[in-house]
Amino acid sequence: MVMIRKIFIAAMLGLVALPLWAGEVIDGIVATVNGHAILQSDWEDEICFEAFLGGQPLDRVTPDARKTALDHLIDQELLREQMQSLESQHVSDEVVGERMREVRKQYRDASSDQGWQALLAQFHLTEKEVKERLGLQLDVMRLVDSKLRPGVQIDAKSIESYYNHEFLPQLRQAGAKDVPLAEVTPKIKELLTQEKMNQLLAAWLQSLRSGSNIRGEGFPPNSRGPAQ
Repeated sequence: MVMIRKIFIAAMLGLVALPLWAGEVIDGIVATVNGHAILQSDWEDEICFEAFLGGQPLDRVTPDARKTALDHLIDQELLREQMQSLESQHVSDEVVGERMREVRKQYRDASSDQGWQALLAQFHLTEKEVKERLGLQLDVMRLVDSKLRPGVQIDAKSIESYYNHEFLPQLRQAGAKDVPLAEVTPKIKELLTQEKMNQLLAAWLQSLRSGSNIRGEGFPPNSRGPAQ
C-alpha cells in the first residue's frame, strides 16, 4: 500500500485551504472530477487520514502535504470510476479487518480499546471512517494489481543484475553474510515487479487525468486539471 501511495504525483493546485479544525469549517467544493464534487470536508478528512497512517501530528501537516492529499482524492475518484466500469468486487470485511489490525499494531497506545479510541480522536477520525478508507485503498490495490501485473515481465537477467548491483552491496554494507541468488530470487522478482507497476500506474493516472474534466479553484473554466 505504501508503494502505491508513493507513486501518486502531487499536483500543485494552488487552492486556498482552511486551517485544520480551526473553528467552524465551511463546506464547499474544492475540485470536481468528471462532475463529481470533492468537498472541503472530504479534503480535511483525507488530510487527517493520511496524517494518521503516517504517524504525523495534525499540527505538523505542511502545505505540500495538504496539496498531496487533495491530489490523492482526485486520483482515487478516477480509479473509483474505473472500478465501477469494470464492475470490480470489493474486498471482504475480513481482509479490511486484518488491515485495520495491522494499522493498530503500529501504535503502542492503541493496544487497549480506550487508547485506540483516544488515538482516533486525536486525528478527528472514527473507526468506521478508517475502515471505509482502508477498504477503498484495498479495492484500489486489487484493481491496480489485476490491471497492471499481467503486463509486467521480469527476466532472469534483470533479477541477477539487481542481485549483484543492489542487493549484495546493501547486504555487505550491513555486515551480513551473502545470500545465494536462488534463495532471494522470488523477493527480488516481486520488488522489481512492484517498481514496474508503480511506473505503469503513474502513466495510467496521467492518461486518466488527460482524458478527464478536472476542475478546481486553481483551474480556468475548461481546464482538464493540473499539468503533470
